[in-house]
Amino acid sequence: MLWYHYVFGGVLIVASIVITVVVLMQEGRSQNLSGAITGGANNFDNRSKGRTIEGKLERLTKYLIVLFFVVVLAAFLVFLFV
Repeated sequence: MLWYHYVFGGVLIVASIVITVVVLMQEGRSQNLSGAITGGANNFDNRSKGRTIEGKLERLTKYLIVLFFVVVLAAFLVFLFV
C-alpha cells in the first residue's frame, strides 16, 4: 500500500469518530414534538437557534459530513486513476 492509502484511511477514521461524537452530543428531536401537539410554538427559539450550542452543533455536523464525502470522493478518484 502507498502512503496516501494510510492518509485517506486515517482522515476517514478520524472524521467518522468526530461525526459520531458531534451527533451524539445533539439533543433529540422528539422533545420538540410536545410543543407541536399542544400548540406551543415559540418564535424566539427559532430566531436564535443559530446562536445556541445546538445550532452550532448542527452546523458543525453538516460541515463534517460534507468534508467526509469530499474525502471519500477524492479517495475514490485517486484510487481509480492511479
